[in-house]
Amino acid sequence: MSDTATLAPHYLDRLNPAQRSAAEFGTGPAAAEKGNGPLLVIAGAGSGKTNTLAHRVAHLLIEGAAPDSILLLTFSRRGAEEMARRAERIVRQIGNTHARLAQIKLSWAGTFHGIGARLLREYAPQIGLDVSFTIHDREDAADLMNLVRNELGLATKEKRFPAKATCLAIYSAVINTRAPLADVLQRSFSWAVEWENELKRLFRGYVEAKQAQNVLDYDDLLLYWARMVAVPQIAEELGTRFDHILVDEYQDTNPLQATVLLALKPDGRGLTVVGDDAQSIYAFRGATVRNILDFPEQFSPPAQVIKLEQNYRSTQPILEAANAVIGLSNELFSKTLWSKRESAEKPLLVTVGDEVDQAAYVAQQILDRREAGISLKNQAVLFRASHHSARLEIELTRRNVPFVKFGGLKFLASSHVKDVISVLRWLENPRDRVCGFRVLQMLPGVGPKTASNMLDALASMQDVLDGILHLDVPGAASEHWARFQQLAQATLPGGTPWPAEFDSVCAWYAPLLAHNYEDAAIRQGDIDQLARIAATYPSRQRFLTELTLDPPDATSDEAGPPLIDEDYLILSTIHSAKGQEWNAVYLLNAVDGCLPSDLATGSEAEIEEERRLAYVAMTRAKDHLEIIVPQRFYVGQQSRYGDQHVFAGRTRFIPESLTPLFGRKAWPIPEYNAEKTPQGRQALVDLKSSMRDMWD
Repeated sequence: MSDTATLAPHYLDRLNPAQRSAAEFGTGPAAAEKGNGPLLVIAGAGSGKTNTLAHRVAHLLIEGAAPDSILLLTFSRRGAEEMARRAERIVRQIGNTHARLAQIKLSWAGTFHGIGARLLREYAPQIGLDVSFTIHDREDAADLMNLVRNELGLATKEKRFPAKATCLAIYSAVINTRAPLADVLQRSFSWAVEWENELKRLFRGYVEAKQAQNVLDYDDLLLYWARMVAVPQIAEELGTRFDHILVDEYQDTNPLQATVLLALKPDGRGLTVVGDDAQSIYAFRGATVRNILDFPEQFSPPAQVIKLEQNYRSTQPILEAANAVIGLSNELFSKTLWSKRESAEKPLLVTVGDEVDQAAYVAQQILDRREAGISLKNQAVLFRASHHSARLEIELTRRNVPFVKFGGLKFLASSHVKDVISVLRWLENPRDRVCGFRVLQMLPGVGPKTASNMLDALASMQDVLDGILHLDVPGAASEHWARFQQLAQATLPGGTPWPAEFDSVCAWYAPLLAHNYEDAAIRQGDIDQLARIAATYPSRQRFLTELTLDPPDATSDEAGPPLIDEDYLILSTIHSAKGQEWNAVYLLNAVDGCLPSDLATGSEAEIEEERRLAYVAMTRAKDHLEIIVPQRFYVGQQSRYGDQHVFAGRTRFIPESLTPLFGRKAWPIPEYNAEKTPQGRQALVDLKSSMRDMWD
């Protein structure tokens, strides 16, 4: 036991018993009793998962683990940074009296893709990669797929061949699920089954194009990593380097990521995974709940399982309803979330007439709760699909309720930002045909055919960068091209340093931005923001890698009128709401066909994931949960025929047997006026008798 072990109560006593067991597992007396084998922490919603994992990392450091021997894997760079900061903060509190701990810094914390990129650059010479490879984002990857698709003549087939985005989605599914192409097509792209052979040819051409251009896509970062650790010598070396590997959100991993972990830690020693099978909702990205369900039995002896069941977020009635909904699942780690937060208020099932009534009801409840002291930011409206909120958005606008909807155009998807990034990527890797194609077409007088011919000429040269310095362009582009050649010259050793190089690129691009976009002044705000981001990185390579793997979300626009109180409502899909919490949550369209989605009921596995989506939505609520059930949906395509609608049934995930756990409400309340009801009048006709007499 280390000399700091006696200080453990100072930072571990704040954890509950289950959390503390997870934090201490495999250390001190616990190591002598149970060893340092694999650990699975089943962390229910709101159970303090992040806090527990941060304390485990801190405890390992305090017990003597070297910071660079700990590998922390999460699903966002911000999540990794926050986890590392928490752990380092705990350690530094102890470090006030122990010099060894005062300057501890975790150097291996990041996403699977980010860590994969670092390791691939480090091992590039040993695995046949050029260390200067660039990384394509999804849009660039789709563009390259399309180039190969056209070169192979697949775009001119008599019958519809899958578009570039679909081809990339199929390719990505094969890579991440490790399933044969035929199985992926049959399961998710059945209409494209007839193109199996052509798709194989396309994907081989796509891989060859990437290799020729020295580029990797997102999927390659995992695929190359997995293939790299399949080499016993490299796997053993990395497994030895990292004594402890800790993975957050393990329920969201795909088979490829699980393969990497098992290659690094085949006996499970030092491997900790944290997650919740009940919140596995990303199958569309290739994630599989099987990874977490099967984890314990993949080792001998099986992994230790610790369950975190105390919830610090929701009231007990909300948890009882959520437990009952997920309890109907066919396969899961049994757990019962509980809370010390008692309440007399049950979650509410609200029946409304249609989507118009739903929008009016939710808008009114939001305003009523705001008047009662719950700010708009502490309220959220959740839905299964983005378009489900359309009617509500109209109603909120009518009532002057500001809102933010999660989703929309990403920062790097905006064309002007992609222009600048493409220039930097092409300078970094002159064989990157997709980026070169985009850069050349920014120039006046250069169209797709001219750009393609120029790239063909460059590809035939031994030194592509030198070719750029001597390549001729049409006269209209000559001035801009001469300045670009100066940029390329400056990238050579001894040229313009970073980030001054970025400023040079922006200066070259400025006249093209003004020429190509009418709203150049607005778009310039994004370029300025990009410059501020660039200045925080030590090199062009690091900047391009990190920006591709963890892009910011916002895009510029003209400033609108300021909000009076700077408060706004949250609208979000359930997928985007995972990991968030609000005082009041409203779940829209809790009917079969919307939740579960009518597009996700083809198999038992799909239905179970939809059930988990309902569970995730319910467990976002702290104090108030309202589940809205419209009775009718109008069929827009047939509106010219009048009142065309279908009736909807309440979601199958809340059967009648569970309704005692909910409050019930109908809205609007039907009006009844006794004075208008005839009493004591003589009947003018006996309709009942006439109905019977029809059959005499």
